[in-house]
Amino acid sequence: MASTYDFIIVGSGPAGSAVAAWLAKSAKKPRVLLLEAGGKNDDKDLRVDGQRWTTFRNEALNWGYKTVPQEFCNGRELDYSRGLGLGGSSAVNFSVFTVGARRDYDEWSRVVGDDAFGWAHMQRRFKSLESFDRTLPPGIDSRYAAPKAEDHGSSGPLKTGYVAEAEKDVAPLLDAFKKAGYPLNPDHNSGNPIGFSFGINSSSKGVRSTAADLFTLAPENLTVLTESPVKRIILEGSKAVGVESNGKRYLASKEVILSAGSVNDPKVLMHSGIGPRAQLEKYGIPVVKDVPAIGQGLRDHMFIPLAYTRAEESTDRASFYGDKKAMADALEQWKKDGSGPWAKYACQLPIGWFKLDKLLASQEFQDLPASEKDFINDPTVPHYELLSHFPLHWFVPDFPDSALNYSALLVFLFNAQSRGEVTLQSADPDAALRIDPKFLSTAFDRRAAIEGLRDALRFVRSEGYARDSVSTITGPASDSEADLLEYWRQTIGSSWHMTGTVKMGRPGSVDAAVDNNFRLIGFEGLRVADMSVVPVLASCHVQCVAYLTGITCAEKLISEYDLA
Repeated sequence: MASTYDFIIVGSGPAGSAVAAWLAKSAKKPRVLLLEAGGKNDDKDLRVDGQRWTTFRNEALNWGYKTVPQEFCNGRELDYSRGLGLGGSSAVNFSVFTVGARRDYDEWSRVVGDDAFGWAHMQRRFKSLESFDRTLPPGIDSRYAAPKAEDHGSSGPLKTGYVAEAEKDVAPLLDAFKKAGYPLNPDHNSGNPIGFSFGINSSSKGVRSTAADLFTLAPENLTVLTESPVKRIILEGSKAVGVESNGKRYLASKEVILSAGSVNDPKVLMHSGIGPRAQLEKYGIPVVKDVPAIGQGLRDHMFIPLAYTRAEESTDRASFYGDKKAMADALEQWKKDGSGPWAKYACQLPIGWFKLDKLLASQEFQDLPASEKDFINDPTVPHYELLSHFPLHWFVPDFPDSALNYSALLVFLFNAQSRGEVTLQSADPDAALRIDPKFLSTAFDRRAAIEGLRDALRFVRSEGYARDSVSTITGPASDSEADLLEYWRQTIGSSWHMTGTVKMGRPGSVDAAVDNNFRLIGFEGLRVADMSVVPVLASCHVQCVAYLTGITCAEKLISEYDLA
């Protein structure tokens, strides 16, 4: 006997959890079912703030995806981790909480022809999501961070804020950026991220926040089932009526909302007979509807590391990371009250976004379409990002204890023009898709990579930073364009910001799979709401965009079904 609900949501990442929570808490209390393929993720020890960098290595929490060898990155196969379990990727991400540029959302609005996606509406949703703790740690004052109350929420379900105690070299780093001529930004979540900032986290008082926090006070009309992977959607003609999971049928009287992410949404759709005809026929999957856009248009941010050993007195990192007993004692302290070194080290991420005049002057930029040039030229849209205090030693095999006194900067490439794809490679719905982001496959991306790294090295060599650098741990062989690009090819990684594989657009657009109401075009009762539909690669670490996408979909459903 099938169970029936009003709404069924597939996937409990930030978007799916937001759809489920907002629908369930609407006034008319519809019956909402949220299905999650992984487990409950309810062990409090998974929330240790300073261990945010290693949680994704827990195989029980990770789909464990890899890319195909990347043609323009020396044939390297890259990690493409996706969170598995309640909270989705928010349970294994690095807790960087950034909303991006106001133009990101206004561009989304323009592309799909709907003001609901513009910055004014998205900022309202942003404020309904977060409970922002504006408390600054000792040694950090309004010179470095000065968020305005009107730009933040104080009563949302997701706790965000600053670290309780900053590492010794954070304030000097901010000063070094200012001295080197880079602007400081008092609040990167105001809609304009340009400048270097004291970073905001999806954590508070030493404890990481995840999408599971949206269910802290779950209403009785919400059912959450973990260990419930969905392989196919139940269709009656062009109408979605439910899903199958673990041999059971769950029926939706109103809508099925797919929120399984940019990699798994196309997989579920294609194994349901919805996708590019040639792929479906190749693996003997009956074609319900030929939708060429599904699995195409994959976009992502990518990054490389720079690292330098530092003068001994400039940091105190080695005294913690080099002492196993100190780390064990700190964990016991964290378990008591969330305080101590595990709420300090690698918990504060100074972060900045910058423009590149040389990129704008390049032929590669001039060759872009006019609409893309207009977007990239916008005053709020950055060209690259720098993030500091990344714990590189956890990612490098056999990192020597003698080098633990170091500083690491990550350089992120933004506005990439490459378009990748996720495609079938088996008729088995349990088999992973073939993932090819096609990193660095366009001339513009390669030019942006060179100019971003060149500008990052300008900071590295500035007096305020270089005076404490002792030696290079990792960096390019020289300043030549060939060596700068080769360093990207050798060390590039995905930022895990996968976007756009079930892209939203105006009906009739060849690259659009869903309309501006999140409906899969050509179907009834079937919507897609997560990063897979977002038509803009936002200027941020995208977990916040995923939350806002889910809230936006929920608001549209609440309005359409008169649930308010």
